[in-house]
Amino acid sequence: MTYCLAIKVKEGLVAIADTRITSGSDTTQKKKVYIEQRDKYSLFIMTSGLRSVRDKAVLYFKELIDEGETHNKLYKAVNAFGAQVKRVANEDKEDLERNGLKFNLHTIIGGQLKDDEEHKLFLLYPEGNWVELGEGAPFVVIGNSGHGKAILNRTLTSDSDMHLALKTGFLSFDSTRASANDVDFPIDVVLYRNNSFGMIEHRYGKKDLEDISDRWAEELKTALDKIPEEWMEVVFNKAPLPNHEVL
Repeated sequence: MTYCLAIKVKEGLVAIADTRITSGSDTTQKKKVYIEQRDKYSLFIMTSGLRSVRDKAVLYFKELIDEGETHNKLYKAVNAFGAQVKRVANEDKEDLERNGLKFNLHTIIGGQLKDDEEHKLFLLYPEGNWVELGEGAPFVVIGNSGHGKAILNRTLTSDSDMHLALKTGFLSFDSTRASANDVDFPIDVVLYRNNSFGMIEHRYGKKDLEDISDRWAEELKTALDKIPEEWMEVVFNKAPLPNHEVL
């Protein structure tokens, strides 16, 4: 499984991707974020799904750029990558499904190209169609998305700064890591500030952030201890049901 998160705030974009690849009983590390950085052409691509589909689609997209195809707006680059996903589907989907594998690739693409008024964030589906993330949805998660959404929903708005976005994003990843054995360190972090046309990338290992993880766990325990308990007395003081009654 995968954990890839991208957050869009007014200041810029924050992206986090884990690196764990699980195949049967085998576990390896593979990078799940691809960056294309050129003159006024800054984007990242993060994927969740079959690794073979991802590698082929990214390679085809990179070849387009290297051969001179240009895009002046990010949605056009998203369309171009979506076309490569469809190309891979035409080539491989039938064989994959014949062997019991579902053609699957969800993609997050974020960045800013020369004619974009601001940074953009898109979610691309396996069929090649997409949606753009706006102020009403400041983040998107692909892969193992259930465990880490609560803190994102309760904390982030489009007005949050990038420091809060990264902090919250890491704690979301950490919640997922603690609950799922197929998501783990190292994590790759990408930052993009609006109108900068420059991506920043950094990798964190477990030792880099284990103090933050441990402190968060202690903070949660402390906060839980401070929650009032009077509301619980009504149920703890209630008499047990008679033996003949069944709820």
